[in-house]
Amino acid sequence: MLPLAGITVIALEQAVAAPFATRQLADLGARVIKIERPGAGDFARRYDETVRGMSSHFVWLNRSKESLTLDLKHPEAEAIIHRLLTEADVFIQNLAPGAVERLGLGPDELTARYPRLITCSISGYGSSGPYREKKAYDLLVQCETGLVSITGAPDTPSKAGISAADIAAGMYAYSGILTALYQRERTGEGAALEVSMFEALGEWMGYPAYYAAYGGREPPRAGASHATIAPYGPFRCADGHEINLGVQNEREWERFCAQVLQRPEVASDPRFQTNVLRVANREALYAIINEVFGRLTTDDVATRLDQAQIANARMNTMREFWEHPQLNARGRWRTVHSPVGSLRALTPPVTQHGMEARMDPIPAVGEHTDAILTALGYSVEQISQLRAQGAI
Repeated sequence: MLPLAGITVIALEQAVAAPFATRQLADLGARVIKIERPGAGDFARRYDETVRGMSSHFVWLNRSKESLTLDLKHPEAEAIIHRLLTEADVFIQNLAPGAVERLGLGPDELTARYPRLITCSISGYGSSGPYREKKAYDLLVQCETGLVSITGAPDTPSKAGISAADIAAGMYAYSGILTALYQRERTGEGAALEVSMFEALGEWMGYPAYYAAYGGREPPRAGASHATIAPYGPFRCADGHEINLGVQNEREWERFCAQVLQRPEVASDPRFQTNVLRVANREALYAIINEVFGRLTTDDVATRLDQAQIANARMNTMREFWEHPQLNARGRWRTVHSPVGSLRALTPPVTQHGMEARMDPIPAVGEHTDAILTALGYSVEQISQLRAQGAI
């Protein structure tokens, strides 16, 4: 039995943050009923068409869920949702600010009506404060938290290449829901959780925030290099490929100079004797490293680094990651079904021995509507009528 078998999650979700949280709950066995707009469904279904006509975001985030189409503004919607909530354990939503309150589904109302229910609201900036009503998308929250200001080349601020704010919010919603379920086992009481993208990503910004607040200056943008550790970043080799390496302490620094550069005297150079000095004299240091690496192939450099026990990595493309030998060797790939056929999917990153994560199909829009409503007691005639009225 999976850990969350028997747990039912009702999700008024769209885009990335809430679907990321609920997919992980589904991985652990929870039943996730995803409520979507009739016809179009979750707008993330149309972000792109790269996975055989399906959106890459939607494929990533929505396996193992049941899709129920429902027009939340239709008069019949309220009765359907409350029938679902009567048997539910978790209600999660990331609609626009104030939307669930206008529908009578705010956390205060639901907690009073369903004392054991765990509610989780994901928003851009939280339910109070001057930014409460402000629209929030991932890039915009990356800007507000300062992530863009420290990412990219010195003259080009850049967003992170993934939806960092959405993912952060989804992770905290997921862990918060797990905590609330554990607490309910001890107290019998539900909980009202609130997660904002801004505060979730803000937690991840701890190191640069402290650096700027107490150091008196902003962390510099350093491209793929580390802003405050050197040498740490990419270096080009004689064959034109890049290798990334990171030196974390003085023992590694000495081995790096002696075994990788094969110039042990560099370790005792007054300009490079501490990390602070190496960062201050980064240009001179990197000139020495580039001169050595410029005479060696990537394989040669990697061999020297491995022998010296210096952490290193190749600059893989996404396709190279997709075919990474480590993933294959550890058996991380599974097959999931979808409306466009079988697709590859990575297993969840937490491995629990003796437990296989749930990896069920990706649903079509409204695929489970009839089955869910039938289980709630609706007749075939009633379901047909709701569909004719545009309610489902």
